[in-house]
Amino acid sequence: MSIGLEHYLVLSTALFSIGLYGALAKKNAVVILMSIELMLNAVNIAMAAFSNYIVPVLLTGQVFVIFIIVVAAAEAAIALAIIMNIYRNRETTEADKFDLMKW
Repeated sequence: MSIGLEHYLVLSTALFSIGLYGALAKKNAVVILMSIELMLNAVNIAMAAFSNYIVPVLLTGQVFVIFIIVVAAAEAAIALAIIMNIYRNRETTEADKFDLMKW
């Protein structure tokens, strides 16, 4: 039995669904950030799988995956810094309490 495109897409769908649930249902900002990272990794798996099965000779999908990973790492670093600053000021990481833009 070989692993086909369907297996990768089922894995990607499951990871994306778990990440979507975490991003919508949880209140902790760090958990929401981790859920968004999980969703980005699910998209990376799907993109690499499609690239490998559509054009196996070219590495265009893998190059895009590397760019997405770099952007996700930068996004995570900036988001964690923002969350740490909000925690210092508000002493909470609940997303409901982030009302810094209100007058």
